[in-house]
Amino acid sequence: MSESTPTGSTTSARGSSSKAAARGGSRRHAGVDVVDEGHRIHEGTGFAAWLFVLPALAVALVFVIAPFINTVRLSFTDATFARPGTFVGLEQYRKMLADPAVHTGLLNSSLYVVCVVPFMVILPLILASLVSGNSKILSFFRASFYLPVVVSTVIVGLVWTNILAPKGVVNAALKSVNAIKEYIPFLTDRWLLLFSAMMITIWTGLGYYMIIYLAALANIDPGLYEAAEIDGAGVVRRFLHVTVPGVRSTMVLIMLLSSAAAFRVFNEIYVLTGGTGGVGGQDVTMTMLVKNYGTGLNAKYGYAGAVSMLIFLIVGSLIAIEFLIERKMSKDA
Repeated sequence: MSESTPTGSTTSARGSSSKAAARGGSRRHAGVDVVDEGHRIHEGTGFAAWLFVLPALAVALVFVIAPFINTVRLSFTDATFARPGTFVGLEQYRKMLADPAVHTGLLNSSLYVVCVVPFMVILPLILASLVSGNSKILSFFRASFYLPVVVSTVIVGLVWTNILAPKGVVNAALKSVNAIKEYIPFLTDRWLLLFSAMMITIWTGLGYYMIIYLAALANIDPGLYEAAEIDGAGVVRRFLHVTVPGVRSTMVLIMLLSSAAAFRVFNEIYVLTGGTGGVGGQDVTMTMLVKNYGTGLNAKYGYAGAVSMLIFLIVGSLIAIEFLIERKMSKDA
């Protein structure tokens, strides 16, 4: 015998459900979309979203936006540690542009960008290409290269100060093999000190940018490498014609990040020079000038604010230029 099914009631239920949906009367709960009279309404999501965003906005307001506005205000005053100051217009900016210390800081910071950024863009990509894979030995090398990133820059600077000292490891090793007769003044010569700081910056930043490149390499189609290998392309040609085009947008991003970081370098120079900026301040950078002018009993808050705004304008210009490059590359692609 065949069992009877309530087809009539089922059909009726489906029909009524379809009619209700057609009339726009269906409703979903728990803060999701609601259909009412043919219109989609977002119910209960706005307030919850703001609850998630508000803590971040509060932190940004207190620690980023408010200090920035105050710095802009101070840059137009002659405020010091001893007095609140009065409005002086562009006087602080005129003094800053004629200050030899600012000229030295601009030269050193600009040289830092020119010398450091190419290494930060190229070396991490080569490292990422070499250590990308799932083997345990490659995982070990990835962790080893990333280790300097998690160590405090101050600690790294102190370690390198001992290594580069007149009687440090480098000088002792070179002298032991009679490669030098006199100690190399890594920490007192202007250019040697600056390039030593650059070396530390590159060494500590390699692992960070390597991780970014590893994420980009994972998005490249393996079939492109296979096709290039079938065509007879060697390792170098595969790197130049498959890897580099595949991470081109990431290279622009890293150029942007490393340029901003290099121009704002502080810890490396500060630790290597003991906070003096080198003999006669010859290795001072722009961020060190802000610290020198903006702290202590003789602090000149207005002048330090003007120097800070100059740094902001230069870094902002670098970011804008590289953003335009990225947009042009995206359109060409």
